[in-house]
Amino acid sequence: MKNLSVLGSTGSIGCNVLSIVQKFPRQFTVKALAAGSNINLLARQIEQFSPELAVVIDQQRVRQLNDLLPAGHGVQILHGQKGYQVAAAHEGVDMTVGAMVGAAGLQPALAAIEAGKTLALANKETLVMAGDYVMARAAKKKVDILPIDSEHSAIFQCLQGQRRQDLERILLTASGGPFLNRPRGEFAGITPDEALQHPNWKMGPKITIDSATLMNKGLEVLEAKCLFGVSHEKIQVVIHPQSVVHSMVAYQDGSVMAQLGIPDMKTAIAYALSYPRRLPLEQPLPRFDDDLALTFKAPDFEKFSCLKLAMGACETGGTLPAVLNAANEVAVHAFLDKGIGFLDIARIIAAAMDSHAVVHRPDLADILEADQWARRRAQEEIKRLQS
Repeated sequence: MKNLSVLGSTGSIGCNVLSIVQKFPRQFTVKALAAGSNINLLARQIEQFSPELAVVIDQQRVRQLNDLLPAGHGVQILHGQKGYQVAAAHEGVDMTVGAMVGAAGLQPALAAIEAGKTLALANKETLVMAGDYVMARAAKKKVDILPIDSEHSAIFQCLQGQRRQDLERILLTASGGPFLNRPRGEFAGITPDEALQHPNWKMGPKITIDSATLMNKGLEVLEAKCLFGVSHEKIQVVIHPQSVVHSMVAYQDGSVMAQLGIPDMKTAIAYALSYPRRLPLEQPLPRFDDDLALTFKAPDFEKFSCLKLAMGACETGGTLPAVLNAANEVAVHAFLDKGIGFLDIARIIAAAMDSHAVVHRPDLADILEADQWARRRAQEEIKRLQS
């Protein structure tokens, strides 16, 4: 029996994690659940999985959750960043699932590592912001970080049983999002509703917008660089609209290994939860008997400038990835609120990156300071664009 703490339990990844727990009740139990403001769903999850601890974003949600739960429910309820860190390091937990959205997931992930918990990581921002620091702490604590992202899970699987020195290149696939074939000249009129219509994947709003701008793929490059200990030159983004090949690894003898599957996060999640075993998920296979065509092409960095910005941050390193991530979070939120246009997302990120004094070899305080600075700078740029 593996005891889990699920951070971000009401998001798309968290709900998929809990669906696997429900399917395999003899293999997993839930000790802690942490959510944001979706209190109604969290209350139903508590009723179903009976955790010892639940965490919400603020004191107001604590009161709301208590009102929804039966009297004498016996669940300890905490709130805020300290509460998330307590849930991540909760006693008796074997694995912490990091599925929170954005920079808020960094400190809980570090708390899990410091407590010696295996970390199943979906929150890519943790490694985007502070990858070198996080990986160093995990190595010191001898903590395994297992990827949940489908692309990083695919790479992880393709590396199993291979000599790392034989690695030639990581081929990170991207669907291209909803605007792959839309002319750049029409991007200015893209609405949030259009950008939220991903052709292959069902995800939360923030990551869906990131997929539309291809920033998500840039964040994944930064994550892969740290997670697999490779230089940015060894990571290549490949557009693959069918989302059947989740990623590939090329070796120095010319061999390329790929991991394939339907576009469903459950496979990658289950592999992280049960590693090194595989669970009988009863997932359908890709329709190889149905004239399945797999196509690949290079990304257009000029058309999708967010990807270009992320690749630049990956090459520069230091605090610049944290600035990229923070400015993107602010810009995406403003776009979803219809305060800026689709093309303004990249403009805001570029403005923050261009005016940032990069700290090389930063410590955690430097990274957190850069994150907060970038958020202020992004807000300034939004106000300028709106004036």
